[in-house]
Amino acid sequence: MPVTRWDGGRVDVEDSVAMSRGVTGAVLRDGFLKDIRLLTLGLVRVRGNSLHLGRIELLRFGRARVSRNRVEWPIEGGLFAGAPGGHLHIEATAGRVAATVEGYRPLLPRPIYMVTQLPIHHLVTRLHLLRVRGRQPAPGVPAEPTKRIAAAAIDIGFCATLAAVSGRRRRVPALLGIAITYHVACWSISGRTLGGMVMGQRLVSVDGSRPTVGQALVRLAALPLSALRLRAIHDEAAGTDVVASPPSPKGGGVRGGG
Repeated sequence: MPVTRWDGGRVDVEDSVAMSRGVTGAVLRDGFLKDIRLLTLGLVRVRGNSLHLGRIELLRFGRARVSRNRVEWPIEGGLFAGAPGGHLHIEATAGRVAATVEGYRPLLPRPIYMVTQLPIHHLVTRLHLLRVRGRQPAPGVPAEPTKRIAAAAIDIGFCATLAAVSGRRRRVPALLGIAITYHVACWSISGRTLGGMVMGQRLVSVDGSRPTVGQALVRLAALPLSALRLRAIHDEAAGTDVVASPPSPKGGGVRGGG
């Protein structure tokens, strides 16, 4: 889970995911720079050691320092940096891979930073770390395709029923609003929608953890593309998978998340 700590005007931010295999510092360096453009849909590009949005230099890093299982970049400036200082490092240790920003002074005031730049940083960083982790080993037994379709049909029917009884004349906007709220809430809170509960399946991140709100939004946004391509592009984009849920123990509930 993300960690954020403040010390005066500087902030430390950490994101991590579970991972069983080792990764070299060189792989971590090259993978991060490659993923920035992919995960921002080409909006942010790497030029030298800087991140650019068009002609705007968002962040400028110093030369990467690479060790056996770690890479570190000093933060030297850019539009998003209130002052030079701090660093970003990514490290693979026993059981996890973590990306940490330490001593960074954002340009944006803290309240604005917390609701704009920080959530985007957490989302992009988490998606990158899940890509580093990879989809193997799988986080559980994959749910059967027929059961996934049946669960989706149940969820669509449930959302349509809620829209119909809402009493609103504009049923299509109501349906969209209900469907977005329902799926994002269910996926990020427990990983289980009503359809998932009925069909015995659950959504998890590829490391077995509970999906974040950001992952849920990415997955939902990519769902139409998956329907067109007949491929689980939404799970690829969000770093998620649908796994079969084990039966509930007697007298106990089913654990959400992973």
